[in-house]
Amino acid sequence: MTQQLQTTKQQQSQQPILQVENLHKRYNPGKENEVYVLKGMNFSIPAGQMVAIMGPSGCGKTTLLNLIGGLDQYSEGAISIDSTSLSSMQDRELTEFRMNNIGFIFQLFNLFDAQTALENVQLPLLLQQIDPRLAQDRAKMILQEVGLGNRFQDKPAKLSGGEQQKVAISRALVHDPKLILADEPTGDLDTDSSDDIMALFRRMQLENPGMSVVIVTHSERIASQCDRIIRIEEGVIASDTITQLGKEVA
Repeated sequence: MTQQLQTTKQQQSQQPILQVENLHKRYNPGKENEVYVLKGMNFSIPAGQMVAIMGPSGCGKTTLLNLIGGLDQYSEGAISIDSTSLSSMQDRELTEFRMNNIGFIFQLFNLFDAQTALENVQLPLLLQQIDPRLAQDRAKMILQEVGLGNRFQDKPAKLSGGEQQKVAISRALVHDPKLILADEPTGDLDTDSSDDIMALFRRMQLENPGMSVVIVTHSERIASQCDRIIRIEEGVIASDTITQLGKEVA
């Protein structure tokens, strides 16, 4: 029995956190203005890996991210996160699953302007019905980790772009998700701020073993700091390579 349990644990540890199979996405299917965005995409991401998704504008990067996050519906294929199929869930189940397992970081931050940095970050925990005092303590802790311990009560308008992005990242990480989905998280930031954010991702992965990060980016510099680069062209995967010392290797 002990050997069987060990084998089961080994099999579970080898399961990918994200599995994408034969993924297609069409807008306005069957009509004259049909747009075929993703064309049979296949890949998997193991727990703990940081992956960059790259490609020219309009190739389907953000569409792919939205499909993985359950924000849009795919036309064909399958997406599984931690062995759970997104298509098997009703809307309410999918919302709850996202809330518990996925952290989103949007290019435009999507912070609530009327709320303070602290209120923005603790929101995911409050939605999970965590005790408000515990939620506030957790939000304060993670804001301190990103260097915003003196900005708890500041609203987004009083924060720089880099500080707003750190708030957005803190909000995405505060509930210890298994998967982070980031759309151009450093797109409008300077080099130092971008490097700080990538270092933050790495630190959070060390503190949360098994957390995977998927980053849509146009920046070769950012991509070179990831473990793997998937390049998309015209809705298909053009290359899928592991990085080593800042270079792509076979």
